[in-house]
Amino acid sequence: MHKKIRKAVFPVAGMGTRFLPATKANPKEMLPVVDKPLIQYAAEEAVAAGIDVLVFVTGRNKRSIPDHFDKAYELETELEERGKEKMLEIVRNILPPHVTCAYIRQAEALGLGHAVGCARPVVGDEPFAVILADDLIDGEGGGSALKQMVDVYEEYGCSILGVEDVPKDETHKYGVVSPERVTDRLWDVKGIVEKPAPADAPSNMAVVGRYILTPRIFDLIENTGKGAGGEIQLTDAISDLLGEQRVLAQRFQGTRYDCGSKLGYLQATVEYALKHPELADDFRGYLQNDVCKRILG
Repeated sequence: MHKKIRKAVFPVAGMGTRFLPATKANPKEMLPVVDKPLIQYAAEEAVAAGIDVLVFVTGRNKRSIPDHFDKAYELETELEERGKEKMLEIVRNILPPHVTCAYIRQAEALGLGHAVGCARPVVGDEPFAVILADDLIDGEGGGSALKQMVDVYEEYGCSILGVEDVPKDETHKYGVVSPERVTDRLWDVKGIVEKPAPADAPSNMAVVGRYILTPRIFDLIENTGKGAGGEIQLTDAISDLLGEQRVLAQRFQGTRYDCGSKLGYLQATVEYALKHPELADDFRGYLQNDVCKRILG
């Protein structure tokens, strides 16, 4: 019987330089897609996967993240006094009451591997998930991406990497795996390389912001030196893990939006607006009647 995945780690200490000046004082994870910040979408995905402990690895200027998930007494009182019940419900139900949040400060920005290692005091000797909030994934009909991975973990009991195929000329942006097919959506990982040049990439199957990892990864992170970009790379620790344990790559059902890039962020905003229960019809009309006319002349 495998230990249940109860905890998810959210590395949110990055500086978000690609969105300056918007992220000068505001974390990129708090950028809204329509009416919810990226970090809330990520937290909701974790909760939908059965996770009840959210571990945020934060840095300086990230106070708005714990504030967002904390109780807002003044705001709630104001909304209640004004009879704004719907807004009050939204504010009170950002997370279910059974979910616990923990916050750990990453003193130095030493890379994703180091950030994940900072979570060890809270995660302990348990398997856990890692979610990168700027990879926003719409699970569509297959349920949340992380829930799909948790289901696979419950069957196989090993580390799992969420992957998708990327254009060959973009492999230098990702950790790329050397895969061996198990099923239509599942592969054994035989090797993994961080940000390889297209000519050196073992495949075009890239890891995209979702991981389930066994606790052995913490020891390996501690012994991992600086890698690509002069940082402690999670990819390097996973490469070491391959020598000891099975690691699977899962192609989840759904659409990923790279909200760490401006174009991906804009694409996500449009797509989520087109599904928003209050905005969809009006926004679709705006795109059809105004935007398309300007584009098409």
